[in-house]
Amino acid sequence: MAKIESSFMDVGYLDTLSYQGTCIHQLDPRIKLLTTLVFSICVVSFDKYQITGLLPFVIYPVVLIALGNLPLVYLLKKILLAAPFAFFIGVFNPIFDRTILVQLGPVAISSGWVSFLSIMIRFTLTVSAVLILVASTGFNSVCMAVEKMGAPRSFAVQLLFLYRYIFVLADEAARMVRARSLRAFGGGGMGFRVFTSMIGQLLLRTLDRAQRIHLAMRCRGFNGEFRVVRPWKIRGRDAGFLLGWSALFVAMRLCDVPQWIGHVATELMK
Repeated sequence: MAKIESSFMDVGYLDTLSYQGTCIHQLDPRIKLLTTLVFSICVVSFDKYQITGLLPFVIYPVVLIALGNLPLVYLLKKILLAAPFAFFIGVFNPIFDRTILVQLGPVAISSGWVSFLSIMIRFTLTVSAVLILVASTGFNSVCMAVEKMGAPRSFAVQLLFLYRYIFVLADEAARMVRARSLRAFGGGGMGFRVFTSMIGQLLLRTLDRAQRIHLAMRCRGFNGEFRVVRPWKIRGRDAGFLLGWSALFVAMRLCDVPQWIGHVATELMK
């Protein structure tokens, strides 16, 4: 149980990382959000059998992690935590798609294995970009950037509340499980019926807690509008960051860089 609680609280460490003052953290949140969108679109638009073309995109998360002073090991742990979702999406590809695509001597590689590897690479790239966005911006600023870019305010507020109060819900569930464990003498009270009853109790507690939170926020003057201490302003370096990275992403999408490098090296060796 302690591991579950610590894992939920550990997610909030991403917001703590956003308090730094590096050059990446000082960029306008809207610019970082747009750059992440362009990056994700270019990555997911590749063919399902494409692998070499995806490899140059690793430069974006590597550069931002270095310049943003972000903990690489922590981000890798979060990627591994979500990796099973992508794994089970593509794990059956080698079973159903057995067409031989590459022959490396006696080893034959089917299209299913290639598409599975492509899915995992694209998953790693896009998830790492999103984690870096939150770690260098803060989820509050990300939600505000979503609203400033034209999304409905209700959507941005619901997204913020979903992220913020999932920790409250997890803490409430942890207290209920802990109380059940303390009262489960000799293994009693551990059945399925008890858990279904606990889910109902958790729903009732959630509704009650939501009402109290709503009243507390209204008493403090919250009307659904995001407020920041300093006004946002897109400067020259922000525009340069967006245009520079976007141009690089498009260029890497249109040109298979590893294949081009291999072709140039072959020509030079002749």
